[in-house]
Amino acid sequence: MVAWFNSIDQHHMLKLIFSGLLLCAGTSALAIEKITLWPTVLFVRGQDLCQYQDAFGQSRNDLTAQATNQLRALVQVGVDSKDAMEILVTVDALIDKNKAMANSGQGMDVTLEASLKASIDAVSQGLNPENTRLEFANPTPVLAFLEALRDNKRFDTPDMQQMSRVKGFVWGTYSYSPGCKGDVLVTLHVVLPRGESVSFQAQGKPESVMGNIAVQMVRHFQRTSFPTVISMGERFLVLVGAPGSSINKAPTPKIAEEACAMIKARLPSEKEYEYLSILGDWSGGVSLDHKLWAMVNNHVLSPDTRNPSPVRHPEDVNYQEVYFYCVR
Repeated sequence: MVAWFNSIDQHHMLKLIFSGLLLCAGTSALAIEKITLWPTVLFVRGQDLCQYQDAFGQSRNDLTAQATNQLRALVQVGVDSKDAMEILVTVDALIDKNKAMANSGQGMDVTLEASLKASIDAVSQGLNPENTRLEFANPTPVLAFLEALRDNKRFDTPDMQQMSRVKGFVWGTYSYSPGCKGDVLVTLHVVLPRGESVSFQAQGKPESVMGNIAVQMVRHFQRTSFPTVISMGERFLVLVGAPGSSINKAPTPKIAEEACAMIKARLPSEKEYEYLSILGDWSGGVSLDHKLWAMVNNHVLSPDTRNPSPVRHPEDVNYQEVYFYCVR
């Protein structure tokens, strides 16, 4: 068995392995790992920063001066001083009553959760469903789901067989923002299988704040990770990244080429750069954008100057720094 294995060319063996992975994945990127999350996003309400600002945003002298000015203004328009004081007390009580009614309402966590899921779907539109990474498990049987909706309850009854697919969960905090204009401050934490955690934060109206967080989440989890194996026709390309980071910069193409050689890799060709840009940053590729990219033999790929060719010499682009990543 050992002799048989040693007789097989290493490149041929890798090709067999990659071919098997391709049959399973069926996409340009050989393995798009799904991140299946627990269906319920648990929220903890934090400090009411609006109320905190009201209480501590001004000194006692400032509050006294403000109340005195309000009382003086009422007296100046002809209101009796006693009645003026009662008016101020009544208005202040109404404000507190309205805040208490708003705070007593249930469902802010449900609103934020539903908005997050809808926003993630909206941001992911246009992506091949096979290439999307974020998904929420749906372990609830249909009948239980309908009953929960009818009773106005959350539908997160666990099914252990289906929940075995879960690879993480999401929880967060929300609080009313300083300024008291109806904004909420939301912090979201995604906890992954090995215990690592990624956090996102945004501030805005309750109906729209999760859209900002959804964009952050999709950008973080959907962007191409290195190394990544890509199928290109009859061959496979491994995106190794650059020394020190996934994508780096170098003063000249020659320095970038030498850096790739140090990690036993090379710079992409023009066709490889172009194809990976078509795949895009969220489907296993790397977008060219409007940047200059290093090529072999001290050439530069300039996607914004395609006439007569995007392949240029450094002097054609004023010897600007070039971006690069390495492949095998």
